[in-house]
Amino acid sequence: MVNLKELLLPQEKIFFQLLEQESNNVLRGAEALNDVMVSYQNLPEKRQHIKEIEHRGDEIVHSIYEQLRRTFITPLDRDEIGKLASLYDDVLDFIDAVADRLQLYEIGEPTEGMRKMATLLLSAVEQIDLAFGLIHEIGAPEIEARCNEVDRLENEADDLLNECVVALFRTRDAITIIKMKEIYEFMETTTDKCEDVVLELRNIIVEYS
Repeated sequence: MVNLKELLLPQEKIFFQLLEQESNNVLRGAEALNDVMVSYQNLPEKRQHIKEIEHRGDEIVHSIYEQLRRTFITPLDRDEIGKLASLYDDVLDFIDAVADRLQLYEIGEPTEGMRKMATLLLSAVEQIDLAFGLIHEIGAPEIEARCNEVDRLENEADDLLNECVVALFRTRDAITIIKMKEIYEFMETTTDKCEDVVLELRNIIVEYS
């Protein structure tokens, strides 16, 4: 197993630190969305909180790209670093989009399906956060274990989406169907984006192991 941190100059270690910062911030976003679903109160304030987390994520990704521009030698391929940061930022973008729609569509109360989906998403992000904490140890078996768990959670989210949509169409309320279906699909897409992140992690592991 190669521990890349031991081989890097101090200025090159910044990429691992920034990626870990990004991951911690995405985790904050997933926790905040889960809190919305668990305690559906003060939605405008909670929505704003998520938006601030999303803005912080944009700042971190900008810092990563700026650092890539200024650094001659990077610990991983610069395109891979940029892609990994961008893919994980997509997760936070969709979390923000879900929070927006809950308020804009005036959803009175989240459904049990939404609560379950938020829990699955939080679990997936927790797994990625643990994997990001080990990213400097390319080839660490635990990274693959975390990636496998994200795959499992994403499959569970797929099944849950199907169940929710089937139940939704039994309501025969067209406006409700349109609103709720979009929120369900955005939440499931967020877990898809988590799977995109672990796919890129796997590509990096294969290349550098």
